[in-house]
Amino acid sequence: MLDVVLSIVVLAAIALFFGAFLLWRRTGNMKNAMLMVILALVALVNVAIWTVPAADGEAPLEKVERSSP
Repeated sequence: MLDVVLSIVVLAAIALFFGAFLLWRRTGNMKNAMLMVILALVALVNVAIWTVPAADGEAPLEKVERSSP
């Protein structure tokens, strides 16, 4: 189930990048476009935190899935 959530977050980040580019090109509104890019980067960092293995070689996502009933 968590895999689905992380996939949706990545798709939302891609949509935010694309939307920020379109907003910037059509209106020239740099402030809102940059806020969208920052939000997308924060979302991708959160996905990386859950999926990148730690020093012990196991990702936090794997630990959660293993401990779930």
